[in-house]
Formats: sequence, structure tokens, C-alpha cells
Amino acid sequence: MLLSHYFRASSRLGNIALALVFGGAVGNLVDRFRFGCVTDFIDVRLWHDFHWPAFNLADSAITVGVIALLTFVIREWKTGDGTHPT
Repeated sequence: MLLSHYFRASSRLGNIALALVFGGAVGNLVDRFRFGCVTDFIDVRLWHDFHWPAFNLADSAITVGVIALLTFVIREWKTGDGTHPT
């Protein structure tokens, strides 16, 4: 399935989703090349004994972007002509 099948100039959600995914990936790559590692600085402890894995803003952007991209693709597929693109 090619993503270009879904994207057109007016698809704002799709463009934002791709920008978040690629921006987060580039941010992590810059950290990797510049510092030799990616610094995870957001540390969340939800309960007394449950510790969520540390992450950074680039990781968050990638996650939100992938969720938005999946939402966009499913919505476009459902509102399309009913055929699944190959």
C-alpha cells in the first residue's frame, strides 16, 4: 500500500501526521549523531511501584504522528470508494 494514494494537497491531518513522524525521527537522528545517544528526559511514575519508560519529545511526536496517520488512513479508506488500495 502506497501512502501517496491517500495524500493530496488538502489533507491537513495527513500532512501534519507525516511531519510529526519525520520531525521526531530527524530529532532523534540529530541527537544520535551529535551526542552519540538520544537523551530521554521525561520520566513518569504513575503509581508507587509502576514506572513508565523514559522518553523525549521526539518520541512523543513519532507516537502521536503514527496514531494520527493511522486515523487518517483508516478514515480515508472508509470514506473512499470502498476498495482497498493495493
